[in-house]
Amino acid sequence: MIDLRSDTVTLPSKEMKEAIINAELGDDVFSEDPTINDLEYMAAELMGMDSALLVPSGTMANLVAVLTHCKRGDEVILGDKAHTFLYEAGGISAFGGIHSRQIVNQSDGTLMQADIKSAIRYSDDHFPPTRLICLENTHNLCNGSPLKKEYISSVVQIAKKNNLKVHIDGARIFNACAALEISPADLNEGANSVSFCLSKGLSAPVGSLICGSEKFIKKARRIRKALGGGMRQGGIVAAAGIYALDKMVSRIPEDHRLAKKLSEGISNINYIEIDLKNVRTNIIYFQFRADNLSEQQLLEKMKERGILFLSTGPGKFRMVTHSCVSEDDIDNTILELTNILGSKT
Repeated sequence: MIDLRSDTVTLPSKEMKEAIINAELGDDVFSEDPTINDLEYMAAELMGMDSALLVPSGTMANLVAVLTHCKRGDEVILGDKAHTFLYEAGGISAFGGIHSRQIVNQSDGTLMQADIKSAIRYSDDHFPPTRLICLENTHNLCNGSPLKKEYISSVVQIAKKNNLKVHIDGARIFNACAALEISPADLNEGANSVSFCLSKGLSAPVGSLICGSEKFIKKARRIRKALGGGMRQGGIVAAAGIYALDKMVSRIPEDHRLAKKLSEGISNINYIEIDLKNVRTNIIYFQFRADNLSEQQLLEKMKERGILFLSTGPGKFRMVTHSCVSEDDIDNTILELTNILGSKT
């Protein structure tokens, strides 16, 4: 099966599994798991932060980060297409009593600086105090767009002038770095915290990291425990993470190359509309308009041919390239879509 639904479907390689089996273990609740300690040190170094914390998921990473930055009744500014707002079960409100203020995400994933400034509350008993600005990099719903260093720096400056913090949901931060040809530490400079996922493009089976100052991570560790995220012999998770950071980061540009090839291929197929300029990383969105075939029928026909991808709304689909997708898989996907829909040329 060719699975283009998401990079979350990636599977660990034989070598990653061997690293898991051979992991040195201890009790991480006592901070005694050497493999977790090594991974956290490695993550902090990569992100240019003082310290890091391993958590089970990206959703928990963002939740812990927001709860660490904010108190109950505080407000966080984020985009109306942010993963934290749309796809994390309202956790910051449900568990933290934190109010979210959504402003419009632009097509490149950014929030307009004027919108951010106007969303910052002035001191008044009627308003929740603004405490945090959250950015997403790359931005899933905005074509997998990478946020540039210059943009992040401009938001950091707004935050500093208003005594706010900045958290970056960097679930796919290494895709952003690959697209922009920049190191994570350089890209994230000035941000107060950043999280990233091990189980997307990096292909580990589970886990995310939160990075920040030592004081921030100390508080985050306590919140992780309260949320049930404390792990004992979690080195079996961390070993996969270390392998991922050592071996999988460098191959991410290949995912981007295949996404570009796939997008160019399907752009020549009947009933498909795609803006090739929007394909910057490993995520492809395209429009489908056909009177004689519904979105669901197209998905079913492709599934019968061993190819999976997602419908994300009326007439809109998403495909994501990753380590378990080969060049032959891309060629086959283009061929089968062409067989069903026909070619424009």
